[in-house]
Amino acid sequence: MMGTWKLNEAKSKFPPGIGGKVTVVYEAAGNQVKVTADGTSLDGTPVHNEWTGNFDGKDYPVTGDPSSDARSYKRIDDHTVDFTIKKDGNVTFTGRCVISADGKSHTATYHGAIPDTKKFTIVQVYDKA
Repeated sequence: MMGTWKLNEAKSKFPPGIGGKVTVVYEAAGNQVKVTADGTSLDGTPVHNEWTGNFDGKDYPVTGDPSSDARSYKRIDDHTVDFTIKKDGNVTFTGRCVISADGKSHTATYHGAIPDTKKFTIVQVYDKA
């Protein structure tokens, strides 16, 4: 997953009112992984959040994301990572990131709900930059 990934909006699927343009960078941070997301929401509001931790299934804090304050990632195999996103100790999303066999794209599938909304699924397809 290391490297820079740009959202492919044409291949991604979002519920109405959710989405935007996002670039995600996975990089080494000592013996951990730092994930930084930058872009804009549908209404043009800047998006920036950061997570640093290990892919060990434990919660690590998120900064800059109003819909979450902790995330955990767990490596399943060389191409698959499961994740859980929380806000105030409550799970808001679960999902899976799968890297393509050629390593040129990855798909992140989210299942969950933001408070006061119905449950939904988001599928984000990213291309390696």
